[in-house]
Amino acid sequence: MNGVRKAVAAAAIAGSMLIGGVAGAVMYGVTTISAAAATTDNAALTAATPTPAANAPFVSNETPAHEAGESAAREAQENAGIRPTVP
Repeated sequence: MNGVRKAVAAAAIAGSMLIGGVAGAVMYGVTTISAAAATTDNAALTAATPTPAANAPFVSNETPAHEAGESAAREAQENAGIRPTVP
């Protein structure tokens, strides 16, 4: 009977290791897929908003809706003809 107990205990340990390994692999796969999806969306967003060329002339946005939300430092840079570097 002592040998049967050892065999049952060994089978239980091996089974739990197998189930744990499968569960870990599934969770790793889901994490990898989520990370890939997030990276793809971010790359698409970055490509959709192009950065102006350094030598392109700066044109200030003077619409009332834009002017209401900008800081005094940004307005001063726009008035000076400088491409704004502050929010």
